[in-house]
Amino acid sequence: MSWRRGGGGDGGVSRRWAVLLCVGSFCLGLLFTNRMWTLPEASEIARPNANVEEGSMPVIAECGSKKVQEKQDYRDILQVQDTHHDVQSLDKTIASLETELSAARSLQESLLNGAPVSEEFKVSESIGRRKYLMVIGINTAFSSRKRRDSIRYTWMPQGEKRKKLEEEKGIIIRFVIGHSAISGGIVDRAIEAEDRKHGDFMRIDHVEGYLALSGKTKTYFATAVSLWDADFYVKVDDDVHVNIATLGNILSRLALKPRVYIGCMKSGPVLSEKGVRYYEPEHWKFGESGNKYFRHATGQLYAISKDLATYISINKHILHKYINEDVSLGSWFIGLDVEHIDDKRLCCGTPPDCEWKAQAGNICAASFDWRCSGICNSEGRIWEVHNKCAEGEKALWNATF
Repeated sequence: MSWRRGGGGDGGVSRRWAVLLCVGSFCLGLLFTNRMWTLPEASEIARPNANVEEGSMPVIAECGSKKVQEKQDYRDILQVQDTHHDVQSLDKTIASLETELSAARSLQESLLNGAPVSEEFKVSESIGRRKYLMVIGINTAFSSRKRRDSIRYTWMPQGEKRKKLEEEKGIIIRFVIGHSAISGGIVDRAIEAEDRKHGDFMRIDHVEGYLALSGKTKTYFATAVSLWDADFYVKVDDDVHVNIATLGNILSRLALKPRVYIGCMKSGPVLSEKGVRYYEPEHWKFGESGNKYFRHATGQLYAISKDLATYISINKHILHKYINEDVSLGSWFIGLDVEHIDDKRLCCGTPPDCEWKAQAGNICAASFDWRCSGICNSEGRIWEVHNKCAEGEKALWNATF
């Protein structure tokens, strides 16, 4: 194309129009570029490495420090709670393992001595041991048939109700008795017949006799812990009235505590004069005349946790027996880290004492007469105690342990 001066002719563009077109194109280009690529102000650009305003850093650091400290304190609390729970679980696991060892030893001794193995033990081993709240062993004698019947018709459920008590509430109740000096004699056969009728006996390998109660107590705990896996094992005399639900509520609150020994704690005088009731042949072991026994639970009713019952079972051959069984039990725990719990609801008096307490809403777990070491003439009077001091049947079946 040729460039010409002056007005445009055919096929030519004047120089002036060419210049104007170039300038216009340049301006349009600048306009387009500014609209599409507008740069942000310098103040709007983030400056990661810029210094923070003076005074702002300490506030942020302090806030962050508080948050870190609170988080750390919370973690410490959780760690302490977890540690406490782990310790309790470990105690329970150790006790469970010791119980299994004790059960195996008891079975081995029975087999070596040729003694028959309990059917309940066989069943529990074959189907696995379920967990119970408590086993209540009622200490009884061959001559106490009337006492047993009075208990059966007052505070101890019978038949299907007793089975329901075991299955739904986890409570085992048995009359505890050994055998006569001549095994298989008439008194033994009478107990066997009574057991076939009621099915509420726990027979133990022990020769019956009043002066052998310490040995009977030791054998009872060793046998019970091998038969049933329970949180607590209770011993009660057959002339004491018991409110089962109240007793269960008391013990269930202590289920997580290790090595519990609960009852009405006392410390009576050591009697050194022969012929008196509760004479102590080994009085010289307790120091000078007039001294008192160490603190221990009165024998009408007391309970121990599973780990203590297991301890008795494992060490039964070397535990010393004093003439009084409650003293013996207390002596077995001396030197052990045992929590002694004194609860007066386990030793209320008979009416009007337990009656007044029941009316005030403070129901007793056990009632008896101190002067008789049980309910005086219990075969007849236990009905009176039950009518005036019982917690009511609904309390038992509505209880949540």
